[in-house]
This record gives sequence, C-alpha cells and structure tokens, in this order.
Amino acid sequence: MRGWLDFRRREKRSHLRSADYRMERLDKTINSYLDVWLGPRDPRVKGWLLLENYTPTFIFSVLYLLIVWLGPKYMRNKQPFSCRGILVVYNLGLTLLSLYMFYELVTGVWEGGYNFFCQDTHSGGEADMKIIRVLWWYYFSKLIEFMDTFFFILRKNNHQITVLHVYHHATMLNIWWFVMNWVPCGHSYFGATLNSFIHVLMYSYYGLSAVPAMRPYLWWKKYITQGQLTQFVLTIFQTSCGVVWPCAFPQGWLYFQISYMISLIILFTNFYIQTYNKKASSRRKEYQNGSTATVNGYTNSFSSLENNVKQRKQRKD
Repeated sequence: MRGWLDFRRREKRSHLRSADYRMERLDKTINSYLDVWLGPRDPRVKGWLLLENYTPTFIFSVLYLLIVWLGPKYMRNKQPFSCRGILVVYNLGLTLLSLYMFYELVTGVWEGGYNFFCQDTHSGGEADMKIIRVLWWYYFSKLIEFMDTFFFILRKNNHQITVLHVYHHATMLNIWWFVMNWVPCGHSYFGATLNSFIHVLMYSYYGLSAVPAMRPYLWWKKYITQGQLTQFVLTIFQTSCGVVWPCAFPQGWLYFQISYMISLIILFTNFYIQTYNKKASSRRKEYQNGSTATVNGYTNSFSSLENNVKQRKQRKD
C-alpha cells in the first residue's frame, strides 16, 4: 500500500513538473515573438509582478470575457444580489487609489521636468522611476476594475454590459501590460493622469449613489461622460505633439494611442448621444421613476434592482 502511495505521489509531482515546463516554454515562446516584434523591453520593470510574462494578463482577459458570456446565463434564474455595502467599499477604494495615482503622477511629472510636447523614457532621472511605480498601479487597477462588470452580473443589470463597457475594460489591461514593458514612463504619463482624475469623480459618484439618501444630490453624472470625451481629445492632442515635435519616445506607440483614443471617442460619443439626447418626455419619465443616467458605458441602475425587489416583495435591500 505504501509503495503504491509513493508511486502516486511521484507521478503527481512528475505531472506538475511537466505542466510547469510546458508553461515555461509557452512563456518563452511568446516573449521571444514579442521581443522580435517590439524590440528589447525596459529593464527597469524586469521581475515586477505580472509583467515578466504576458500569459497571466492574457488569461485574466480570457477569463473576464468568459464570465461576461457565462455569468448572465448562470444568473438567469437566480435572484439579483444587492451588493450595496460592498459597492460602497469597492468604489471608495478605487476613488482613493485613483486620487493617489493622480497626485503621484502630477508630482512626478513636475519633479522630472517633463516636456508636455514630447518626453522620452530615460531623461527624467529618479522621477522616471516614480512614474513607473505609479503606472504599475495604474496597470493593476485595470485588473481590479473587472469587478465593475462582475457586480453588474451579480445584480442582473445585464443591459449595462455594453460593447463599449466590455471593449474598454478588456483592452485597457492588455494595452497597459505592453506599455509597462516597453514605454513605462515618459510620454505615457498623460492619458493615465487624466484618466485617474476622471476616475476620482466617477468612482466617488458610484460610491455615493450606492447610498439611497445621497442620490438626490448627485448632479454631475452627465459631466463625467463629457469629461471622459474631453480626456480623449486632450490625449490625442498631447500624443500628436510627440509626432509633430518628436523626441526619443517611440513613434509607433504614439500612433497606436491616437488610434485607440479615436475608437473610444467614437464609442463614447455614440453612447452619449443614446443616453443624453433623448426626448424631454423620456427624460422626465426616467427621472420620475428614479432611474440614474449612465456613466462610462453603464448606469448605477439601482432602479432596476429596486424594481426586482418590488416584484418579489418579500426581499429587503
């Protein structure tokens, strides 16, 4: 009996070593292709959490898309969750994280004497490392923000899981993995700085809207979307400056960022028109029903949750 158990243990360890070996080979293959395609990586982030290999970021993204697809099917015949308490904590945490990143990026840019028109990735001295450390948190925050979608699924607010919402969340984590490995500072700071500021406003709005007594006082929801569109336009302008007045920052990254910002402008503009350019009667009706407008491609939709509660009657929030 003991010999059989020892054999099973050795077999299990052998399978684990074989799986680790296959994963290591996969990582090396992917890394070699990326290095050939994009050139050498920035050595300053070597060994940092989640940055060594692309595979974990890719797997997280695939799992996210699978949950987006399967989650609503799983919840179809189940009661929605309120999640009110955890939403307050979650949104407060992201508000504070966004505020921290905004402050650190602004002070880092000031300390490094960054050039608005074009800034390379190696002339800022110690300020460059400060920017890199903050931008790692910005990259990691995109993984945390997957929870936005998971809360929608748990609360059965599936209408909020739009093409814009999924596209924005799924792409940002992957894009910033590449940014952190090849251009983790310099001209990369601008969009992240503006986005962190917008997220301070956005997640504070979400957190406050989770408290029923606060909802009548939340007046800035429409202006958050306007701020997001302004952010994209300003990012295109600042990125274009690096194309017109080039420095040592890689040009290919600038062209990619301009293209990505254009895609967001198209999607957000369509969303803004669909959300805010409705007939006055429809807006009045939504207001009377206590519904809240959408921000960043999705609504707070406590009204839809409350409607479900009314239909069930026996459930209390």
